[in-house]
Amino acid sequence: MTVDLEGPEPLYEQIAAILAARISDGTYAPRRRVPSEAGICEEFEVSRPTARAALQLLVQRGLIVTVRGKGSFVVEQPPAG
Repeated sequence: MTVDLEGPEPLYEQIAAILAARISDGTYAPRRRVPSEAGICEEFEVSRPTARAALQLLVQRGLIVTVRGKGSFVVEQPPAG
């Protein structure tokens, strides 16, 4: 999956959707780290605020939890739906 720079959806929402799909399909297993802000910046060629917003959206959706000084991790039981 790639981001659509010309599409109407904000980049951070597109990135969050890609990361959520990876969580759903098991690419990022429960209790395991997801890419850092820097990793997201590199992979998707976006700014750090965009990467931060994508991760924050996943936190709000209950898919990941951020541990200060350690990174962001997939929750044990992602919410249904």
